[in-house]
Amino acid sequence: MKLSFHGAAREVTGSCHLLQANKKKILIDCGLFQGYHGISRQNESSFGFKPSEIDAVILTHAHLDHCGRLPLLYKGGFRGEVISTGPSEELASLVMYDSAFLMEEEATRRSRHGNEVEPLYNEDDVTRVINRFNMKRPPVAYNQPIDIAEGITATFIDSGHILGSGSIKVVLREGPTEKTIIFSGDIGNKNKPIVRDPISPPESDFVVMESTYGNRNHKQIEASLTELYPAINETFENGGNVFMPTFAVEGSQEMLFFLREGYENGLISKDTKTFLDSPMAISATDIFRKYPDFYNGQAKQLIESGIDPFMLPNLTFSRTPAQSKSINEITSGAIVMAGSGMCEGGRILHHLKQNLSRPECTFIFTRYAPSGTLARKIINGSQYVKIFGSDTEVRARILTINGFSGHAGRDELLKWVHPGSPKVFLTHGSEGPMESLAEGLTGRKHEVEMPEMHEQYRY
Repeated sequence: MKLSFHGAAREVTGSCHLLQANKKKILIDCGLFQGYHGISRQNESSFGFKPSEIDAVILTHAHLDHCGRLPLLYKGGFRGEVISTGPSEELASLVMYDSAFLMEEEATRRSRHGNEVEPLYNEDDVTRVINRFNMKRPPVAYNQPIDIAEGITATFIDSGHILGSGSIKVVLREGPTEKTIIFSGDIGNKNKPIVRDPISPPESDFVVMESTYGNRNHKQIEASLTELYPAINETFENGGNVFMPTFAVEGSQEMLFFLREGYENGLISKDTKTFLDSPMAISATDIFRKYPDFYNGQAKQLIESGIDPFMLPNLTFSRTPAQSKSINEITSGAIVMAGSGMCEGGRILHHLKQNLSRPECTFIFTRYAPSGTLARKIINGSQYVKIFGSDTEVRARILTINGFSGHAGRDELLKWVHPGSPKVFLTHGSEGPMESLAEGLTGRKHEVEMPEMHEQYRY
């Protein structure tokens, strides 16, 4: 058995792990590198393996940093099957088409200023790899072992991160030898409003796990809501609008859920105008509505009672650019959720340009912002930030509320690992959080490795 790491190795994005056994090569995720200087070069560089030799990809979930290089894998010669849950298949399709559109748009823009620039991949490449999803079987269900190849089985375990997300238990049988490996994917935060809590995996020989928040815990949801609702009301009293840079998948749907609760409980005025200003988030919400069987008990009960968890008074879905621009006519009393959460693209850039210098407005950040992203620069207190090539002064109120994170905090990560699993590989984390979690795991008698990019282990 060989295990090698070709993404999210001592960094947060680009998850991609290669498992070789029984003369088969199985990839766990194939994600895009995001959010820092030089990512274009890193995404364009060699995978560290030949795509044509990959027999199958097991996709833990549909976020871009876990699925976003699949079209590039196909371009490189991959012709195997992509195995996923039903929600992941639909959400990954949405996410990758949006990524391709943005890449083609950027390539066209850059080509106007010199040499012809080709996008990393295009929408046709996405279509081709989407056709590889679940070719040999229906979309997988949780807790049901499936045969990947002779001597290799995989079981999806609900990871509680986003709709359809799963940790993967892989059992390898080579002759008389049997080994079990757990790939965590992203481990969710507990007590979320839509998805179920993450399930801790069984004992295994090896664990490959994320470490995004390995050095700190999150606020409780209740404390975060206690901070959110007053911040909205105070902004309105000051004559401004609230802007939330949001991730289209899970982040937007959760915030719609919480805002609906705020209106119903009288914590936010029902006269408030709310905008979901992201075509991809709107489409993702439609996909969420198709899969209530993946909801937790609270959200499922709402559906059974005839309540749409994602609808609230005065909610506008802004699909077109014209609808998005019209939001600027409203100077106060509005909540605007717009992509992207990292502020590296999307409609939030236009709202930042128009409103970041308005001290009466508030920008609320609720999700992870990697180093080097515009979101991180704003959160860290930059007085000026560059948007569309020119400096914009930051005078608006900047608020971070980390209790809404989709990732487990340090204590929950430590609890998630089975105490009988001797060896843990840490991925998907920056240096500080990863080293802190490694220290905690070592103190619990686990042997810990923190692989470098393309590092290989043989057992």
